[in-house]
Amino acid sequence: MAPTHEELTEHLIRLIDIRLLDPLEILVDGHDAIERLRAVIRKRARSWAITIVSGDDRAAAGVVMRAISTLYPADRPFDPPIDWWRSPLGQAVARRVGHPTAESVSYAVAGAMLGITRQGVHDLVSRGKLARHPEGGVRSASVRDRLLKEGTRRA
Repeated sequence: MAPTHEELTEHLIRLIDIRLLDPLEILVDGHDAIERLRAVIRKRARSWAITIVSGDDRAAAGVVMRAISTLYPADRPFDPPIDWWRSPLGQAVARRVGHPTAESVSYAVAGAMLGITRQGVHDLVSRGKLARHPEGGVRSASVRDRLLKEGTRRA
């Protein structure tokens, strides 16, 4: 199920606090500037969440890519654990861009993105409801398209 703006806002605030601001607070030995940054994040997170959930595709993709590259920096392509896809940010990313760095995903990742089992993904692929990738797995865009179609039916 797609996260609401409010759920995604709260998730982003917690994530930024844990991944960025808490370590920075330790580094600067509790400097007062960190509290001002927390206030800025609380204001901006709502705007980011609204853009990700209901903004135009280009703007949503831009916010998603900035958030992922900032919150999960690495020298390799973004490859979050399966549970990440069940988080509000993971669910929003799956709906807006699919997997941001992979053309295909494993059946397990597709299942986490869709909120179903790996066997459920296999069944959907077998019935032609999800597109198999020629090199294995499932096309990320196919998972995103299914999520978008399901969201339209529920609305």
